[in-house]
Amino acid sequence: MLRSWCLASPPAAAVAVAVRLPLRRRRRMASRAFQLRLNPLTGDSEWLVVEGEEEEEEAHQTPTPPPPPPRQLLATTSYLDMLNDSARNRAYRRAIDAAVTDPSSRVLDIGAGTGLLSMMAARALAAVGDEPTGSVSACESYLPMGKLMRRVLRANGMENKVKVFHKRSDELKVGDDLDSPADILVSEILDSELLGEGLIPTLQQAHDMLLAKNPKIVPYRAITYGQLVESTFLWKLHDLHSNETSAADGVWLTPGGMERIVSVKLQQHAMQCDALENEIRLLSEPFKVFEFDFWKRPDSHRETDIKIRTTCDGRGYFSWILLGQSFTQLPLDGLDNQVLRIYNMDWCDHWKQCVWFTQEKGIPATEDQVISLRARHNQTSISYQLNFNDEVCDRSLPGDHLTLLPERIALYGDKDWRSALINTIRNALTVKSSPTCVVADDSLFLALLISSLSPTSNVIAMYPGHREKGATYLRAVADANNFSINQIQVIGKRASSLTADDLKYKKWGSHFIMEVKECFRGKIYDLWKSRCRLTDVEGFDHSVVNETLGACGDLPGDQQGSCLPYYVWQCGYTKKLSEVYSLMDFNFSEPIHSCFGKTKIEFSHDGTCHGFAVWIDWVLDDKKSVILSTGPVIYLYNGIRMLLHVKK
Repeated sequence: MLRSWCLASPPAAAVAVAVRLPLRRRRRMASRAFQLRLNPLTGDSEWLVVEGEEEEEEAHQTPTPPPPPPRQLLATTSYLDMLNDSARNRAYRRAIDAAVTDPSSRVLDIGAGTGLLSMMAARALAAVGDEPTGSVSACESYLPMGKLMRRVLRANGMENKVKVFHKRSDELKVGDDLDSPADILVSEILDSELLGEGLIPTLQQAHDMLLAKNPKIVPYRAITYGQLVESTFLWKLHDLHSNETSAADGVWLTPGGMERIVSVKLQQHAMQCDALENEIRLLSEPFKVFEFDFWKRPDSHRETDIKIRTTCDGRGYFSWILLGQSFTQLPLDGLDNQVLRIYNMDWCDHWKQCVWFTQEKGIPATEDQVISLRARHNQTSISYQLNFNDEVCDRSLPGDHLTLLPERIALYGDKDWRSALINTIRNALTVKSSPTCVVADDSLFLALLISSLSPTSNVIAMYPGHREKGATYLRAVADANNFSINQIQVIGKRASSLTADDLKYKKWGSHFIMEVKECFRGKIYDLWKSRCRLTDVEGFDHSVVNETLGACGDLPGDQQGSCLPYYVWQCGYTKKLSEVYSLMDFNFSEPIHSCFGKTKIEFSHDGTCHGFAVWIDWVLDDKKSVILSTGPVIYLYNGIRMLLHVKK
């Protein structure tokens, strides 16, 4: 289920909205690179091979500029959001200016992106002496971004002032690539969890092989903080078994004795916690967890025990502690003059707070109670443990265990969602005595539901993401759901790869109808601002990156923004400016083809329009008796709950 914000320049009072869905086109690319993608179902990171454009010619050989990298590769990344973060850019510029004080400085930028920090360093180097003898080197291993950086450097006349390497930093060698060790390192290989982009191993290798003794580092230090909170809402993103018990519908993804066979991954989950201020109850003051000094070689592993005094009672059935609103303070220079505090910044999408869900059901809290917390970090993550007598946080899990994203856990535990599917599937199964049913995605719930409702059914579970782990899981829960595992065949590939042999030459069809039904115009200032087109970024022209990075806001009138998948409740300030309008219908019982929908939208409220939201209403049966909407009707009726489950 997908909901999208389409961002645009402010329109007139009445506008026509058109959505066109073209057939997939193929294009040939000459170069290839790897791209790290987050699997939306499991939460695991996986590498994909992506195609790049033709190799760029050297600057002195190019009568015409090369085409930009394919937009789809970079439009959904956080690069544009970061470059629109003026507080971040200003702090980095001031810290770099303070670090570059010697005209002979040798600056290395790791993970250079568009080259902004490299250009800041080159400008600072030129400002400290009439004839600087230093150098600036930038490495960017992601090929499409590396090529985009070269275009930015040329647009700013910096192509001869920054030496670019399309390499990982651990592939650089002093003497071959770098003339001498660097005495200044600038980088932003940081994420909301701080360590998730490989910050520690990158700095370790740089200190060992690429940096001079006592180097200057930007950022200089990072400090992580935590806070104990109570939240029924957040717990629904974690405790599937309790929600299934409440639903009492007879389908058990987590049967008794196997409560953790499906769970969220034991990691920090990045989240805009400010949007949940009415759903979170603070149980302690903020406390310091770890301090990382980047100017010296970081340790791979550390552990610390923290004593936390609670400030109030946790009350009611859900009075459980979870570590939430973890945030980072980032001093960029050694004097702490330039500090980015991620917990009180303006809204941005690239740096968020994090939530850590405690194991099992957490612990009850009383006012003035002292809680013992153990925190550990390895090279890429920080983990927590509230009860020292429990198993360690990173314990190994059995082979039948599946980890899902919190949003998927919440969806599987939603009573209304489960009821809608149960009623629809039960009615559909009355049409045929021994149906062949294809579960075209990785849905655990549908495979269990069909098999338990129809003992004579044959279920083909595609499970392109779960694959063999999905088959192992189904075997483990079959008895608890009263079906035979022989009913289910797990294919382990995408539905587009389905063959007649997979179906044993049985014909099958779908009676389900889906409507792309509605949209409305809205004020979404924070998201719009983060996706605005770029012009000047701290004195450097970045207009050449707009198309490639998918700029949507403040575009010229003849240009249109992209449709971007977002959880709307995570997008900062929003305001509805129009009524809801229907766009297009799709009938899944017929072949899907290219189509076009158009409607006129009139504003019903004053405000600046930044774009429009498009969502899907899923009509689950041909009688239109069961409808699952992903739109704002659910938001208005049930509060913010459903907006976590699907993107708009």
